Parts: sequence; C-alpha cells; structure tokens
Amino acid sequence: MEKFTQYQGLVAPLDRENVDTDAIIPKQFLKSIKKTGFGQNLFDEWRYLDQGEPGQDCSGRPLNPDFVLNQPRYKNAGILLARKNFGCGSSREHAPWALGQYGFRAVIAPSFADIFFNNCYKNGLLPIVLTEQQVDHLFNETLAFNGYQLTIDLEAQEVIAPDNRRYSFEIDGFRKYCLLNGLDDIGLTLKNADKIKAYEAERVLRMPWLATQLP
Repeated sequence: MEKFTQYQGLVAPLDRENVDTDAIIPKQFLKSIKKTGFGQNLFDEWRYLDQGEPGQDCSGRPLNPDFVLNQPRYKNAGILLARKNFGCGSSREHAPWALGQYGFRAVIAPSFADIFFNNCYKNGLLPIVLTEQQVDHLFNETLAFNGYQLTIDLEAQEVIAPDNRRYSFEIDGFRKYCLLNGLDDIGLTLKNADKIKAYEAERVLRMPWLATQLP
C-alpha cells in the first residue's frame, strides 16, 4: 500500500448527499475477482450516457458532460469533496478500490458511512471529516477558483488551503500509523514474518506429524 504522508492535489466537488456505494461502483462490476481495473468505472452511471459492463473498453463510451468529473477543470483531481453520509449502502470494498484507482488519495466530507470509512483506511484512501460549515466553505472556494488545490498533511492532521487557512481533522492513532507507513492488513502481518517463521519451525519440532504430506 502506498504511504500517505503529505499530499497536494486538485479538488473535485461532488455536491450530493448520501452517495451510496452502488453509485460509486455499480453492482455489475462486482463480478470481477481482481482488485484492479475499477477506476474507469467509478461513478459509472453518472459519468457515462450508456450502460457499462465489466471488461468493456470505456475509451469510446459517450460521456455525460454535466457530471463533475467530466469537466476539464477537474481532470486529474486527487481530492474528492463530498457531502454528508458519503459511502452509504452496501459494504462493498470495491468502492474505495474504484476511488483510489481513479486517482483519488483522499475524500473530504462532513460524515461517512461506517463500513466505507473503515474500508478506506485498509486501501490507502484517507477519509477526512470536517464540519458542514468547513465543507461548505471549501465547496465555495473550489467552485470560485479554477484549479483549486488543497494540501493534506497527515502527520500534522491538517488540510491546508491556498490562503494558508488550516482545517484540523481527527484520526485514530493506529490508522494514522498504518497510512504513514503504507501498511495494510497484509503488510502489518508481514512485519512479524520472522516471528511467524520461528513459531512454525518450533511447532513442527513439537508436532512433526503436522509436516507429513499426504500422498
């Protein structure tokens, strides 16, 4: 998992409340057994004017010109600004996969659905909770200034605006440690690889029949 320390990126404003995970990555794309390739289908039913299908080449599909991510000023955005209860609905982990693979490193909103919120941390996507008033202000700034960017300093737990206004956010210490060091659940386990190997070797000495291979 990629480390998250400090990130500066273009902001894209998604001015909708209660965005559910089926809108983030529609159900037909859950058929894939891979963890990659979901970025092109992020917000598929909003981004495109036709019905998307798994494995489809999206390069020639008709785009919805009214959807925010299709507007040239938000091309290559890395921070998504959203409204309350973002990521509600089903618990699909494909939602943070799609956001991350599209290019987003963080989502800022007044509130998130719990399961989506937890899944973000497991996949290197930083969900930041700010007050509704603060989010309102950021929406106004993003719409007013073309190319509006924010800097996120995870160590300091701050979102920094171009005018140097700073917004503090809370994050659990363990989750912060994992993001700063790029550790997902597998990475955390592998930090103890030597202890695991030593335990397995000792266990075979005590119970050698466990090492016996069946014909």
